[in-house]
Amino acid sequence: MTGIIRGGVHHIDLNVTDLEASKAVYGPVLEFLGYTQVKDSGGYEWDLRGPGDGRGASLGLRACDPAEAGHRHHRYAPGLHHLAWRADSREDVDRLHALLVERGIPVLDAPAHYPEYSGDYYAVFFEDPDGMKLELVHAPGWI
Repeated sequence: MTGIIRGGVHHIDLNVTDLEASKAVYGPVLEFLGYTQVKDSGGYEWDLRGPGDGRGASLGLRACDPAEAGHRHHRYAPGLHHLAWRADSREDVDRLHALLVERGIPVLDAPAHYPEYSGDYYAVFFEDPDGMKLELVHAPGWI
């Protein structure tokens, strides 16, 4: 099949404590990255369509079990450490940073060069309402 990268991520679903607060973070970020919201009942979902055949990726938000709502994400506990998206350029990273600041989305680390990850790694790190670390990275020399 053409257009499919075997082993590529198909979709990610995240459990969140507050759907509306999480949508206020993920919605603007995903739309900035070219995703389109495709679901808005019982949770939220955004799809990114790939070129040609329309295959891409999806990210969904679901309400967590109310009994678990008092637990913030701990990136050093078992589970997901952080989620990173690709940027087209350093300017793309800078533009997202400006959007984060404008929307009051917590920025953990402003855009910077991280040569310890790869020679041309440039990223911004931010956080969702549950403490999940998120990243936009431009690293053309790395995967």
